[in-house]
Amino acid sequence: MHLWSLIFTLSAALAWSPPSYSNWQTLWSDAFNGPSGTLPDQGNWNIINRYMNVNNEWETYIASPHEVQLSGGSTLQMVPWRNSSVMPRGWSSGRVESVYTFTPQPGVRTMAEGLIRFGSHPITAKQGIWPAFWLLGDSIRHGTGWPACGELDILETVNGQLTGHGTIHCGVFPGGVCNEPLGRGGKVAIPNQEWQRWRIIWDRTAGSWEGESISWYMNEQLFHRVVGAEIADAAVWASLAHKPLFFILNVAVGGDWPGPPNGDTRDGYGSMMEVAYVALYASAGWSKSDL
Repeated sequence: MHLWSLIFTLSAALAWSPPSYSNWQTLWSDAFNGPSGTLPDQGNWNIINRYMNVNNEWETYIASPHEVQLSGGSTLQMVPWRNSSVMPRGWSSGRVESVYTFTPQPGVRTMAEGLIRFGSHPITAKQGIWPAFWLLGDSIRHGTGWPACGELDILETVNGQLTGHGTIHCGVFPGGVCNEPLGRGGKVAIPNQEWQRWRIIWDRTAGSWEGESISWYMNEQLFHRVVGAEIADAAVWASLAHKPLFFILNVAVGGDWPGPPNGDTRDGYGSMMEVAYVALYASAGWSKSDL
């Protein structure tokens, strides 16, 4: 291998490693290393393989590298396809949920982060495409219903629009403090479909839960914040900031929010969500003995 080629290969690999930040410790991460056209590490991710029948969505999730694959370049690609072999609505796509769970600890800040870009199809070809990077309360795996389990959407965007949405869902449905099913959210303009860093930070350094906060960032830009006192319910706040959570990456198709795909909607890699890494950090002072 020529020296220039070796340097390029090494720099590209390093570019996709979860970054180190001063005064933060890395607790968990996945940089999606592995051969092209293979599934992500199933020790880290549950790969969903069913029609979930939520939000009037069209896609059936398939646990296949056609829908969920490592790129071979240290990224994960989640790809929606028109697929007449799947019912009920003829689209397949990918969804993974982390085996790993975490609880934001008292007295420190906890940061979840992902580096994400979207496929290159034009916005006009993405009606109904709904990529997301988000979290659910682990209690949903143990019998608690939605939205009482708690949900934090770090990034959602619909129909190819260059608008990122960060939202919490909590409490009761319909209505409640989180105004379900809409949730409590903020939004930010996305500069383009290329790589952006999406981040959420729980700050539990206040002396009471009312003073704790959850903040959303695109790159370094703060675009949404919720404070415990605004929720005004200790049990509801705990579902968002004091109890175990797990990561989800998916590309939905159709549904109540984006509406259905249409004749101009294009499938394939141009409508994918690509993820370079997912990582979890805690501010200095955290130790495993605190768990």
